[in-house]
Amino acid sequence: MTLPLPLVLSPSAASAGAVEVVRRLQGVGFIAYWAGGCVRDLVLNRQARDYDIATNAVPDKVMELFPKSVAVGKSFGVVRVPVADHWYEVATFRQDADYEDGRHPVRVTFSDPESDAQRRDFTVNALFYDPIRQEVIDHVAGLEDIGRRLIRAVGEPLKRFQEDHLRLLRAVRFAATLEFTIDEATAQAIRDTAGRIGLISAERVRDELTRLLVESARAGDALILLRDLGLLREVLPEIDAMQGVEQPPEYHPEGDVFQHTVAMLNGMRMDDARLAWAVLLHDVGKPPTAQLKDGRWRFECHAGVGEVQAGAILARLKFSSDDTNAIAFMVGNHMRFVDVKSMRRATLRRLVGAPTFPQELELHRLDCQACHGDLENYHYLGAFRRQMESEPVLPAPWVDGRDIMALGVPEGREVGVWRKKAYDAQLEGAVADREALLAWLRHEIQR
Repeated sequence: MTLPLPLVLSPSAASAGAVEVVRRLQGVGFIAYWAGGCVRDLVLNRQARDYDIATNAVPDKVMELFPKSVAVGKSFGVVRVPVADHWYEVATFRQDADYEDGRHPVRVTFSDPESDAQRRDFTVNALFYDPIRQEVIDHVAGLEDIGRRLIRAVGEPLKRFQEDHLRLLRAVRFAATLEFTIDEATAQAIRDTAGRIGLISAERVRDELTRLLVESARAGDALILLRDLGLLREVLPEIDAMQGVEQPPEYHPEGDVFQHTVAMLNGMRMDDARLAWAVLLHDVGKPPTAQLKDGRWRFECHAGVGEVQAGAILARLKFSSDDTNAIAFMVGNHMRFVDVKSMRRATLRRLVGAPTFPQELELHRLDCQACHGDLENYHYLGAFRRQMESEPVLPAPWVDGRDIMALGVPEGREVGVWRKKAYDAQLEGAVADREALLAWLRHEIQR
């Protein structure tokens, strides 16, 4: 079905370049359309992330027409084309043969727009748009499903998920980020094939989960959808285990550990992947540490246990060491905020000066709001941070190891101990300057 449908395009170099690619292909007699997610987003009046083009021109013809283009998947008909400062994926209309690895077809056959639409994942992603004629080309009732706010597999749902197992997570991500529901036949096919997500590479799973957490309007509801479709126990069994782990109702009227985590995720407003994963994992240590003592559920050392578990989960999902260390640190230290009012000034400055502090502070706010609602410590830390705006929270140390050894401390572990004491005295404001600090150190070391 071809429908006249002028879409409102936000003027940008990216959209102008995408129009130019289509114009040049059509100008020499080829069919060329925008394809996939950019069309869906434009129909929804959302800003398109990028623009992909589909055409009946084979890769060699595309590369002749755009001499600086690069073949990135020539056997699959994909060429990257530069226009001005932007690159566009131009793919030849195709049909896919059998999928043997649950991710990629063994071969493709170049075809026509209708066949190309039929091999795509979901109807809302199988639309084409001709920006020259301002027409939407819809072979799969995708426009109707957008109107119904529905994620529905193209054709036979079970076959679509057997072809590419990553589509199991993509269905949830699209439903969560677009705030759509999933068609029941499609949802049942996900339940029936959920176990196959384990055949997908950890990196692909990590990226889909990260986008789900960061891009969803209510990431907690997305977590519930993962659970209801049987995917959560496959990709994050440690989070699935939070269900039914009771908490003291006087501190957690919202419910069990899973419900608490859902509430925190739904409250997120900071677009930050590290924060999102820290929220998801912050109480992962509670299920293995849960004990009923004196009629009350307790979770002794759950933050430290959680830090170890978080590190293992993130390593399993192939996160970078920097991300793993930062997120696991936030998980392991999230209970520190309970004691901020009794902390020494030096300890507070170290807390506020940590590179993860903005995310840690937001994690604390979300944690409080999702249970007892007491934000007194949050505001206390905010006020302390504002007090420190006129000077570096963690200034350069006035003395180093060489200074300490010059005062008679032999090289070794004791040098580090005295360096910390010296820096604490500096942060506390106990001494006025370097000379006063050296005098204080000399007295303390010789005492």
